[in-house]
Amino acid sequence: MVELSDYSGLNPTWCPGCGNFGILKALNSALVELNIEPHRLLLVSGIGQAGKLPHYTSGNIFNSLHGRPVPPAIGAKIANRELVVVAISGDGDAYGEGGNHFIHACRRNHDITYLVHDNQVYGLTKGQASPTSDTGFVTKTTPSGAAPPINPVTLAIAAGATFVSRGFAGDAEHLTDLIKKGINHKGFALIDILQPCVSFNQKNTFQWYRQRVYKLPEGGEYDPADKAAALGKAQEWGDKIPIGVIYRQEAPTYEDQIPALAGAPLVTREISPAQVENVITEFL
Repeated sequence: MVELSDYSGLNPTWCPGCGNFGILKALNSALVELNIEPHRLLLVSGIGQAGKLPHYTSGNIFNSLHGRPVPPAIGAKIANRELVVVAISGDGDAYGEGGNHFIHACRRNHDITYLVHDNQVYGLTKGQASPTSDTGFVTKTTPSGAAPPINPVTLAIAAGATFVSRGFAGDAEHLTDLIKKGINHKGFALIDILQPCVSFNQKNTFQWYRQRVYKLPEGGEYDPADKAAALGKAQEWGDKIPIGVIYRQEAPTYEDQIPALAGAPLVTREISPAQVENVITEFL
């Protein structure tokens, strides 16, 4: 059986009180409850405070470039579908520098889970406005106030993601359940996590969120398969912010639709140089 001690890592260097601690706790708890051994896990991260998370737990790790964790995560899943692949980003990393990768991973329905630490600010580089900063948010780079933000949940649904959810770092138990559902989902799973930055975002605090977030009911009261209803919930922001599974559907994954991937995982197959000899000789 997997235990929490199996997911011990370096001591975090995040600011005291940072929302990232709740995300780390929820991820580790989800992995233990799903009985996923560290050697079966690949964590792929970009740059930023969120990108440090893999070092504070255990598993296989790939640190990518800023905004680029999704492509290597996709490549790893194609090569070895037996891996549990979790990409990790901040809101700038995912929706700014990596916005193009995010959109196309949604539409192709790659079988990976994407955890986005959404603190509505660039924390590692000292507080610039991010793609999700609220309208009018004043920072060093937006002294007159930030432009209107993107809505990543609405964007993900529109782009074709088959599992779209929002969590809150201040509710680790609920977030643990969301991460478990995202990992178990066959297809692209986005978990946009409201994560207060105690150093550079004095507006969207734990208290601010606790006064606004509410959990979507499970069962008959809300149907996450209803795309129109999901788009409506995705656009709720302000006095009320829904958290939970906002949209979910079953659809073939990208990997399921590639004939060459049928059979054993690519990583386990023998490679004969003779199979590519003709290709290589073209370049000689």
